[in-house]
Amino acid sequence: MGLTKLILHFAAPLPKIEKYHRFLFIGPHPDDIEIGAGATAAKLAAAGKEVCFLICIDGRFGLGNAPAGTTPEALIPIRKEEALRSAAFLGVHDVRFLGLSDGGFYGYEELRDGIAKVVGDFQPDVIFAPDPSVTSESHTDHLNVGRAAREIAHFAPYGEIMEGFGAKGANVDAIAFFMTAKPTRFVGTTGFFKKQIDSVFTIHKSQYPDGCGDAKSIPLYLKLRAIEFGLRSFHRTAEGFRVLGRTQMHCLPEAGK
Repeated sequence: MGLTKLILHFAAPLPKIEKYHRFLFIGPHPDDIEIGAGATAAKLAAAGKEVCFLICIDGRFGLGNAPAGTTPEALIPIRKEEALRSAAFLGVHDVRFLGLSDGGFYGYEELRDGIAKVVGDFQPDVIFAPDPSVTSESHTDHLNVGRAAREIAHFAPYGEIMEGFGAKGANVDAIAFFMTAKPTRFVGTTGFFKKQIDSVFTIHKSQYPDGCGDAKSIPLYLKLRAIEFGLRSFHRTAEGFRVLGRTQMHCLPEAGK
């Protein structure tokens, strides 16, 4: 451990995710939460924690593997129904949708304010969202959702600012970024990895029909990732997150290394 990391470790320790009780998972599209953090969500729900899914984008243009002739408008309710069934399979029954158009056809403020309202209503201790700092990420929706979630995680305790977003304040203590290249906290997922895989590839059939390439390559990637993170955290399988507590969210640039 380098000197800077050692100083941060003692001066500003990262929050321990599993000690909290209320968790809001924010996904760009149906299936993103499951891919990025599905095993963790299942584990928290099984432990009796309060877990809510917020899906921001409707996924209407995810037509690559949908049945021939499916229109964007016809795909919206299909993907919503898959998201509800998948969440229930993971033990999550509070699922909310902003219903914004796939492909970035919405205003950033509309997205940010929609997230703020759900945060104010659900009152999470921890927010999960895709990491907007990943240099390889090219999808506008993933970048926008991660950025907006990060912004609201920081501003959530400031009631007057949240009022400007049309929302109530909330005592958010941490944000945990999934789909990250720089995990700083790990959640052991032994016993929940298969549930994660099944939640994606047996339910989100409009995206992963039997025999399609992604239905083979992505499960393999998730398995190898889970094993790697497990080795790094002394578990059989694990998921990794880049976690920021309230101290790391502001004026602590070393936390981004």
